[in-house]
Amino acid sequence: MADTLSSKAHEDLVEAAGMPVGSGVIKPDYDPRLTNEDLAPLRKQTWGSYNIFAFWMSDVHSVGGYVTAGSLFALGLSSWQVLVSLVVGITIVYFFCNLVAKPSQVTGVPYPVINRAAFGVLGANVPAIIRGSIAVAWYGIQTYLASAALDVVVLKIWPGLAPWADVDQHGFLGLPALGWCTYALLWVLQAAVFWTGMEAIRKFIDFCGPAVYVVMFALTGYLIAKAGWGAIDLNLGEVKYHGLDAIPIMLGAIALVVSYFSGPMLNFGDFSRYGRSFSAVKRGNLLGLPVNFLMFSILTVVTASLTIPVFGELITDPVATVARIDSTFAIVLGALTFTIATIGINIVANFISPAFDFSNVSPQRISWRAGGMIAAVGSVLITPWNLYNNPDVIHYTLETLGAFIGPLFGVLIADYYLIRRQVVDVDAMFTMSPEGRYHYRKGYHPPAILATAIGAVVAVIPVLWTGGPHMHTIAQYSWFIGCGLGFLVYLGTARKPD
Repeated sequence: MADTLSSKAHEDLVEAAGMPVGSGVIKPDYDPRLTNEDLAPLRKQTWGSYNIFAFWMSDVHSVGGYVTAGSLFALGLSSWQVLVSLVVGITIVYFFCNLVAKPSQVTGVPYPVINRAAFGVLGANVPAIIRGSIAVAWYGIQTYLASAALDVVVLKIWPGLAPWADVDQHGFLGLPALGWCTYALLWVLQAAVFWTGMEAIRKFIDFCGPAVYVVMFALTGYLIAKAGWGAIDLNLGEVKYHGLDAIPIMLGAIALVVSYFSGPMLNFGDFSRYGRSFSAVKRGNLLGLPVNFLMFSILTVVTASLTIPVFGELITDPVATVARIDSTFAIVLGALTFTIATIGINIVANFISPAFDFSNVSPQRISWRAGGMIAAVGSVLITPWNLYNNPDVIHYTLETLGAFIGPLFGVLIADYYLIRRQVVDVDAMFTMSPEGRYHYRKGYHPPAILATAIGAVVAVIPVLWTGGPHMHTIAQYSWFIGCGLGFLVYLGTARKPD
């Protein structure tokens, strides 16, 4: 009877993850302390190029992505210099995403599991907790951005609620009563989508990205009709830098693009594991990154530039732009679309990652969806609206994010491609035997821990020491510094397998 109940519980767990029973292949000798159906190698990999393409569309097409892309065109560079920076930056992201995708696609395991080869079967919890914790903060911020978009809809339909949107009149912990209501609503909606599992999430993100393109093209068409084609200007501010003086600014823009994608880029294996082939994953990456990101960025700057002649001021928030249209239907449709899109990026970038990461810490106690709910609760406790309302928070957060994520990326790439020559013993990642290939020292691999620590500490110094000489400039490259140091230190200290 007990065995029957246990079996039923396992089946419920797998079904909750949106996969058919048996999707994770658990062999008899797999240790329960390292294994559940969500972490085990997949029996069947079904995602095609469009699913990966849609993943990146959901990741890019959000309020945060719009503001980030728009900010690059306001750095004082000419439009062609910004476009060159965007091409170089997104090409770097595309190249690195292919590198991190292959080990998980080949083995069928998520990011925290593939790390066991480099960090040890227990040491893999170090990168899992780091990545999961960062995702929690971003999950809260993105939920707040989506709730702010929803506030626009609510106030347009019921303008009498305006006092409840004033934090000074009806506020608590920095958020007005209306904000609390919309945040709570979106928190529940996101949890509901996540709860239904990966297959439902796949269908959701397949819809989100294209939906935003429809609204973006419609919004652009509306503004062009109002202002005329001649009003389009790809420079959102005065061009301040020319010739060699523009190079440092362009390099900073390239670094910002890489830092923006550093989170989903690191744990992209959580999604590439579902790819039916590595070729399909690469095609999806090509369409979703260079092609899609450049198209979205151009649409962003065209839309933002047209707000000046149409509304008399530069508006870089798409929801605020939609709110100025003299049509309740258009406002509601546009704001709801951006809300849905932001939910999409939140689930793919900041919910699924900690779900696998926290499950990896204690597979038998924390299921995939339990790990996601831990992240969801944590996202409220940090009051993300207070973080986001700090003017420097976007750049500061991206630089800190890069400082800690860079070394993890460097270690993973050095281990898989140079130390192991793309050969991984999948079964060894699920055993606690002292003779296991990835047991190392009591489950931990010192070279990986050392490389991560050195890379993160050195990379975060310029981020925190803002008053130091040239530290502000150096901080922009925290991801590259951390990645390079993690890569080199690990390569110099890790032994190649016999």
